[in-house]
Amino acid sequence: MRVDVTNPLWRFRGLRGITWLFFAYLYLPIIVLIVLSFNENRLATIWSGFSTQWYGIVLGNDDIIRAATNSLIVATVATLAATLAATLAALGMAKGRFRGTDGISGLIALPLMVPEIVTAVASLLFFIMIGLRLGLTTVIIAHTVFCIPFAYLPIRARLEGMDKALGEAAADLYASDWQAFRRITLPLLWPGILSGGMLAFIISLDDFVITYFVGGAGSTTLPVYIFGMIRIGITPEVNAISSMMLIVSILFVTLSFLVGRLRR
Repeated sequence: MRVDVTNPLWRFRGLRGITWLFFAYLYLPIIVLIVLSFNENRLATIWSGFSTQWYGIVLGNDDIIRAATNSLIVATVATLAATLAATLAALGMAKGRFRGTDGISGLIALPLMVPEIVTAVASLLFFIMIGLRLGLTTVIIAHTVFCIPFAYLPIRARLEGMDKALGEAAADLYASDWQAFRRITLPLLWPGILSGGMLAFIISLDDFVITYFVGGAGSTTLPVYIFGMIRIGITPEVNAISSMMLIVSILFVTLSFLVGRLRR
């Protein structure tokens, strides 16, 4: 039986409506959260007027600023370390196939497939076994390991799309391995590195599960702080913090997408 692939997918009855319901279910709660963050009423679910006072209260809260600072420190350090490790791994894997290539690729991608709660518990047990005190350092280590696959995939994809003849041409012109990497590979690979780095940054910035398990005293990040706030009820401050984190996330995901398009 021949299938006419020229017809649009919308020819299936009801598919358009299901698609709209899907996107409404996915994004309407986010829109409601942003709208309620401008609610003048202390009761977050009762609208009484427009106000930006809650954003001012959030920005003036020392505990929130401290948690946001911790989040930025963890995300920045983990992103730099994860991106460096991912770049080295991608360059090594791109040198050519060798025995165990598929196994190593599977190990690098494993954190993407293993439930995050398993990774968090395993990291906690590991830190306890080696006697490492829980704190900001353990959070950074756990985030670095968790973010490596997210940084690796865009870099590896960029390397796969590069013309290998460029490296051969550099060798024919008596360029050393370092010169070929610095003048040819790195400039062409840079969009993939930036894309992977921004993706790793936003994954680390928004992470809650791993941070909750491996964090100690003085290492509270913004997602963990928000979790502590909602345990006593939803307030406009929670909506305001969540909205700001959402804007940052959208910004970095958009930048990662735009930088990734440079690979084309």
